[in-house]
Amino acid sequence: MLTAKKPFYWFAVLALVAAMLACRLPGSGALTPAPVQSVPTAAPIPQVTSPNMDISPDSDLYSLIQSSLTDLYQEVSPGVVSILVTNQLGSGTGSGFVYDMEGHIITNYHVVEGADTLEVDFPSGFKAYATLVGTDLDSDLAIIKVKAPPEELHPLRLGNSDELQIGQTVVAIGNPFGLNGTMTMGIVSAKGRTLDSMRQTSGGNYFTAGDLIQTDTAINPGNSGGPLLNLDGEVVGVNRAIRTTGVTADGEPLNSGIGFAVSINIVARVAPAIIANGEYKYPYLGVSSLPELTLASQEILGLPRSTGAYITDVVKGSPADKAGLRAGTRPLDQTDLKAGGDLIIAVDGRPVMVFGDMLSYMINNKGPGDVITVTILRGDQQLDLEVTLGERP
Repeated sequence: MLTAKKPFYWFAVLALVAAMLACRLPGSGALTPAPVQSVPTAAPIPQVTSPNMDISPDSDLYSLIQSSLTDLYQEVSPGVVSILVTNQLGSGTGSGFVYDMEGHIITNYHVVEGADTLEVDFPSGFKAYATLVGTDLDSDLAIIKVKAPPEELHPLRLGNSDELQIGQTVVAIGNPFGLNGTMTMGIVSAKGRTLDSMRQTSGGNYFTAGDLIQTDTAINPGNSGGPLLNLDGEVVGVNRAIRTTGVTADGEPLNSGIGFAVSINIVARVAPAIIANGEYKYPYLGVSSLPELTLASQEILGLPRSTGAYITDVVKGSPADKAGLRAGTRPLDQTDLKAGGDLIIAVDGRPVMVFGDMLSYMINNKGPGDVITVTILRGDQQLDLEVTLGERP
């Protein structure tokens, strides 16, 4: 079992040793192994020396670092499962992890979307069919349930994604390209990222999913729904997607060092509601915003600062509309942007540097019916407006 949290320097040492040691996977019909390509020989790594740190293969420090990673895998991997999805179009695989002793398993919505049957394969070799409990398209989460003997159920411990630090070491365990039980390691690259939700608005656009963790941990098709973990073996995120321009010979996306995971704090709010009610209700403000401001957009819009969430649209009849928030209405030359909109600079006293900051705060801390104070800049005026949040339609 893993013990107390390790000092910060372990993170750097682990990454150094790793260097020295030099999503749902769709298919049509039977699953076939992904092609294996040879890797060019890397350039020699310069010798790293330190009078106070011996990390040679024979050192005690080296052995301790190795055992920390292997201990983590041995503790966590029994709770990570492979999910085989079949429907009329074929089959595919994804990942998931055990949430509780009732047999609930957390995965991504896009892993189970359209499934006729769901088979869950445990590392021990035990297999069981699963039923769908509920889904959340806004965060791309789903909960399924299996009937399994207690000895097969190893719930993973949930961490606190708010405590994650940029540069902190994290690992992913899942089934990339159907390779069950694969462990990869990287760092937290950024926090508070946004992606499109999987649920459309009435206007045909997509809601925004917020509070995503960006990581360079290797995530590939088949990792979707699996856990992103800190070095204490706690789940800090659910691996969701990668951003890439590369594809395999079969057209599957290749890892490019930019992966995204749903923060575990969102999961901790969503999962109990899905189990109890089959759904989770998100707070709703009713605005669209530029994801971030550049100096050029600040100048074009005539804004007093280049940080904040500039409102480009307010949904008629929404909580934002009722509270008096304004979108830009004055057309500008050579741009689709319109001037005159409010610039949100804080929510409940918390600074808003980009739109994702506001979204993360509301998703993690508020629900329908809650009241928030939105601080805006409107021309030369700074105003505080109270908004009673609604429910995402």
